[in-house]
Amino acid sequence: MRVTKYEHATLTVHDAGKTLVIDPGSFTAPLGELEQVVGVVITHEHPDHWTPEHLTRILRTFPDAVVYGPAGVVAAASDFDVVEVAPGDTREVGPFRLTFFGGRHALIHESIPVVDNVGVLVNDAFYYPGDSYTVPGGVEVKLLAAPVGAPWLKIGDAMDFVLKVAPRQAFGTHDMTLSVAGRQMGRARLAWAVEQDGGEFLELEVGEAADI
Repeated sequence: MRVTKYEHATLTVHDAGKTLVIDPGSFTAPLGELEQVVGVVITHEHPDHWTPEHLTRILRTFPDAVVYGPAGVVAAASDFDVVEVAPGDTREVGPFRLTFFGGRHALIHESIPVVDNVGVLVNDAFYYPGDSYTVPGGVEVKLLAAPVGAPWLKIGDAMDFVLKVAPRQAFGTHDMTLSVAGRQMGRARLAWAVEQDGGEFLELEVGEAADI
């Protein structure tokens, strides 16, 4: 299974000739040369995690792909057929087993509504929390996509999240709002957290991948 990082929070997971797309949002360039997309996971409704344009492009090429998202995404993407998922749900699509966690977006400010958010565990190995610090309890995570920069994120909280998950490997995501210096500083902090349990931090750039 291969996980590829794109701009900001967009990821793809590739296995057995099939592809899962996660959070194709507004800070991400159009995804080209995708292979046999069978599913799309949208963790929450904010535009940096999905856009109608991205979803339309994907579904035009792969009309049988199944789109998953929490209730807030179902409402926001009402022009699309979105399968509603909630924490505790498990779905199978192609070679991918998806298990969902969490339920709510991390707090940005008390004046800003908190929306639905799900973290997704793929094939009991790769975990991405969306915009949350939800830990997938009872799971040995082999690879973690850890948010490194956001209006809701304090780097100390992100470090604590990585410490709690204790993955074998991790890389930084959700990073387009950071300068180059800020991204490197955040990555260094997350690297320290991963290494405390003997794990490894991967400095993935756009288009680079990690194999599980």
